Amino acid sequence: MARRRGIMSEQLKYEIAQELGVDQIVAKEGWGAVSSRDCGNMVKMAIMLAEKNLDNKNNL
Repeated sequence: MARRRGIMSEQLKYEIAQELGVDQIVAKEGWGAVSSRDCGNMVKMAIMLAEKNLDNKNNL
C-alpha cells in the first residue's frame, strides 16, 4: 500500500513549527522527535490558517 503524500508543504510545516517554538527540535532531530501534543497543535494552527484563507476567498 502506497503512503499518502502530505498536503502541507514542508515550508508551511516549518513556518508553523517556528510559530510554536518547536523548529529547533525539527532542525536537530527531525519531524519524528516532535511530540504528539506539538503535532496536534500544528494541525490546529494549519486548520485555522486554511479556514481563514477560505473566508478571505469567499469574501472577495
